[in-house]
Amino acid sequence: MAEASAAPAAERRAPVDPLRANRILGLVIAGFILLLDQLAKWAVTNVVHLPDRGTDPWLPFFQLNWVPNHGVSMGFLTANGEVQRWLLVGLTAAISIFVLAWLWRERRRDDTIALGLVLGGALGNILDRVRLGYVVDYADLHFGEWRPFLVFNLGDAAITIGVLLLVVRALLTRERKAPREKV
Repeated sequence: MAEASAAPAAERRAPVDPLRANRILGLVIAGFILLLDQLAKWAVTNVVHLPDRGTDPWLPFFQLNWVPNHGVSMGFLTANGEVQRWLLVGLTAAISIFVLAWLWRERRRDDTIALGLVLGGALGNILDRVRLGYVVDYADLHFGEWRPFLVFNLGDAAITIGVLLLVVRALLTRERKAPREKV
């Protein structure tokens, strides 16, 4: 009897559920992105004092620019008042709940990583809009006078990278259909 209880702990552990492991991974990534996003926004606001300075050049192709974003991506759906602000919060929260539900059910590890990026970035922007009434944007990537992107933040970058990963994976790794049988 004592010999049975002396079995190594590894043999007694239940096998790891891959779906549960994916959920944990996605949520950890989302939490990490949320934390980094808020830390970066705090730093540009309180350490660099970007709201007072307006612009802080770093490299010939990158500078910090203070842009309080009252809308969503590319200036769409600009909130001109409190009602519109809270409607945007509700809309983006609903989208985040959809992403969380997708993450919760996702079996592919690479899609879980991408969804974690999207969720973390979205939560960072929602938190800004709830706390401040706008999203803090600060990163300005440019090549001379050509600016291929609007001023963005780390959360925006995470959302974009996550969506691109999902699209690329969907386009490049389609599941093959089973061959049709001839009757």
